[in-house]
Amino acid sequence: MTLKLRELSMLDDGFNPGHGLCAGCSESVIVRQVLTALENPPVVALATGCLEVSSTRFPDTAWKVPLIHSAFENAATSASGVEAAFKALVRKGRMADRPITFVVFGGDGATYDIGFQWLSGALERGHKFMYVCLNNEGYMNTGIQRSGATMLGAWTTTTPAGSVTPGKPQWRKDMTGIIAAHGIPYVAQAAVHHWKDLMTKVRKAEAADGPAFINVLAPCDRGWRYEPEDTMAISRLAVETALWPLYEVENGKYKLNGPRHKSLPIVDYLESQGRFRHLLRNGDPAVVEEIQGIVDLEWNRLREKCGLEPELSKNEAEAVTSAD
Repeated sequence: MTLKLRELSMLDDGFNPGHGLCAGCSESVIVRQVLTALENPPVVALATGCLEVSSTRFPDTAWKVPLIHSAFENAATSASGVEAAFKALVRKGRMADRPITFVVFGGDGATYDIGFQWLSGALERGHKFMYVCLNNEGYMNTGIQRSGATMLGAWTTTTPAGSVTPGKPQWRKDMTGIIAAHGIPYVAQAAVHHWKDLMTKVRKAEAADGPAFINVLAPCDRGWRYEPEDTMAISRLAVETALWPLYEVENGKYKLNGPRHKSLPIVDYLESQGRFRHLLRNGDPAVVEEIQGIVDLEWNRLREKCGLEPELSKNEAEAVTSAD
């Protein structure tokens, strides 16, 4: 599968400029990458969220493809219904049997939390559609509240940092792993800065014989507290610290697509965003160490699933060296 940037740049991406998303928002970039990578005409189901309220303001729309606006919870069900209706119309001879790709865009709130049972049901039924989670780790559209995707220690308006709690007290859900447990043909994790990896995964998801899911890290400069021009750098840091590994699960087989080794400590990622400033300003090493420990644990679990040896942390490597 060859993706040539020059050729891709000549294609219509299906999404107009002039929308109301924030400067520096990664969601429009992800949408354009996904729609450009598709080989078939799409029908999109769009969950309520930042992307929807900013791109479909009456009487205008940024979308140049057929679009269904759904509530927070039921975008996967909307896509399921349209996919089932299309197959029924084809069987009855009322519609030509032509390739159409059914795509869902939903934020982490609509995916990890509010719409999870709807998504899980659609996957279990085996509808052929592609679900793309725009994961900005919070309910940004309604005021930067925590979600099931928000990581430990992050400041949000519902997990304020102070003398009682150091931000969100829980770790995030492993939604990519949860979806992979459904046994669907294709599941992947991607990040906005790595366009070729994301667009390759879109092609694979489109070609899958059944439902497919792509969890895309979508940094939010407003909620994460960084400068708009730093979006791609933040995304890259998440991958290089192994906080957000790039991998895929194709017919049950795990494969790393991004770096095979951690190159940076998690503190580099935390320092890049104001939502973690309290952890460093207040000198709370326990929480930072806990975050690093969880990242290391999840990274090695993933490496094991991909058939790779565990990677020692810096402290573990130093201990081995001292013992030698």
